[in-house]
Amino acid sequence: MLNLPELLCPAGSRAALEAAIEGGADAIYFGGSLFNARINAKNFTDEDMRASVAIAHAYGVKCYLTLNTLVYDRELSLCLEAAKNAYEAGVDALIVADLGVASAIHEYLPDLPLHASTQASGHSVAAASELRKLGFSRMVMAREASICDIRKFCKTADMELEVFVHGALCVCHSGQCLFSSMVGGRSGNRGECAQPCRLPFSVSGKDCYPLSLKDLCLAPHIPELIDAGVSSLKIEGRMKSPEYVLAVTQVYRKLLDERRAATPDEIKYLEGVFSRSGFTDGYFKGKTNSSMLGVRSESDKSRTRTLDTFSGITRKINIDMSARLFAGEPSSLTVTLGEASVTVTGDAPTVAQNRAMTEDEVKKNLSRLGGTPYSLRDLDVALGDNIMMPLSRLNALRREALAALGATEVRQTGEMPVARAPERTRSAERTARFAFPDQISEKAKKYFDILYLPLDRYNGQTNGIIMPPVIFDREREKVRSMLARAKELGAEHILIGNIGHLGLAREFGFSLHGDFRLNAANSGTVAELEALGIPDVIASTELTLPQLRDLGGDVSAIVYGRVPLMLLEKCVICELGSCRDKNDPKKLCAAKLSDRMGVSFPVFREGEHRNVIYNSLPTSMSDRQDDLAKYKISSRHFIFSVESPETVDSVINAFEEQRGIGGKARRIAK
Repeated sequence: MLNLPELLCPAGSRAALEAAIEGGADAIYFGGSLFNARINAKNFTDEDMRASVAIAHAYGVKCYLTLNTLVYDRELSLCLEAAKNAYEAGVDALIVADLGVASAIHEYLPDLPLHASTQASGHSVAAASELRKLGFSRMVMAREASICDIRKFCKTADMELEVFVHGALCVCHSGQCLFSSMVGGRSGNRGECAQPCRLPFSVSGKDCYPLSLKDLCLAPHIPELIDAGVSSLKIEGRMKSPEYVLAVTQVYRKLLDERRAATPDEIKYLEGVFSRSGFTDGYFKGKTNSSMLGVRSESDKSRTRTLDTFSGITRKINIDMSARLFAGEPSSLTVTLGEASVTVTGDAPTVAQNRAMTEDEVKKNLSRLGGTPYSLRDLDVALGDNIMMPLSRLNALRREALAALGATEVRQTGEMPVARAPERTRSAERTARFAFPDQISEKAKKYFDILYLPLDRYNGQTNGIIMPPVIFDREREKVRSMLARAKELGAEHILIGNIGHLGLAREFGFSLHGDFRLNAANSGTVAELEALGIPDVIASTELTLPQLRDLGGDVSAIVYGRVPLMLLEKCVICELGSCRDKNDPKKLCAAKLSDRMGVSFPVFREGEHRNVIYNSLPTSMSDRQDDLAKYKISSRHFIFSVESPETVDSVINAFEEQRGIGGKARRIAK
């Protein structure tokens, strides 16, 4: 019989952690006060963490700390200090997204397991292979993966797989969302997402919620996940109450233990705990349609169950004790929990001058376990004749043994690594990407060193191609065929936005370049990308000019264009009309989303049926080139999405003349 997956539950507070233990979690994940993607949860201080890990471990529950945000160079030592504190507190693994941070932690704390956060954008067997080189032992699968992708991974990859099974769904591929950051100044990659996807947008004069997904629920698919060989099933909810955590954990614990799918009544119960117009399993089943959309309506709120207030852990852990008390030899107490056993020694009993100790007295005092998570199952006492020992010393012996049983192993750390800025002279190339071939003007061909087109629209007109940002294993062979065709048509350069795509790109001998989607936000990430064979990279769009200067390595910055804000697996264009032209089935349609302020965001179809939402304003540094030079940003990247060939030429002219492009523009901050 296949082993059961681990049940991994969220904790945004100490009370929620205890609720997860009470509900039957095998493992719990939580964040510290810094560098976690739910920075607005209550989270855990270092002191909270030590106490929480101790109580969880007493119940045989593992603890994983989230350090899953992007980290800037000047924060690296602080991040490593947080990792060290977690390590010394006894956490069982760290959940990390930033590749540079992962490499530094792996060097600093080599025996501490690393799990690749869903923010690391892992979605394939090939991604797992590259992540393993960086020290990861587990990958959290993209929530957009189907059961076919999950089965393929478990069968092929040499890595544990963690799969989300319940809770809120981001509409954007994790690690690829810049909407909150670019528009609202609150970075989702830094744990501060303002959730613009939950807001209404105007389409044809009517408000709707085309980006708000229902919550995920895979409770009906537990047998499939067990059969696939998934290592861990993850419940989302670090912003949720202890009562929510307890209720949801209990349901999934029962389903796993009984190896069965949820009944309709159990699904209804979970909906009553929390839902947004019900649940969805669309990604899991490979069916992305309108039924996936949902909001937290008044009707949902009215159906919410009144859950009993969680008041602490009630279940106990069975232990056995064995005491030995003889005159003239140190007293000893052995406590056994499962396969774990500890023995402590204390003062030697003396010969009784008046009344001798009785076995009942010894047992009564050793059995006092109130306020601890333990329940005494068996107690054996070997008691010498006519002996005496102060009861205070007997009680101290019990307390010392229980403390030793729950003690965290003392861990040693090595020397803290420092930021490793690659010592490379930055190139001074001008590169550009175009959404469509007919945007490319003759002037653009002369002005740019490398011109990129999306792989699925490549026609040989440029010397560069852009890899699809997502390639699930089911899509790999099709992409390989497209790459072969692009090579035949003359493509030389390839822009890569996911480390899982390196193998495909290497097969055809392309010159490799890193895209902004790799989230290079510190020198360590740049160094790791170099080590993987990517000699230059477009830096994270969230960096300031000083941060770009300090990044190290051969990096470039996006100096013009509408930054892609979201990468959607679900086609939002279909919600707004049709993603294909009725008169020309081969022509892909675009659309626009308008927010409550009337600001419009272009939406383009990407590849098979994905969408990309672009920023309403272009970034432009055409009249700030002195700043670019001052901060040593010599390589510059341009994005052309909605521009006509005439507008492309106008933008180039503005950069050549160092003047504004006309109209509003976003700037790279100082």
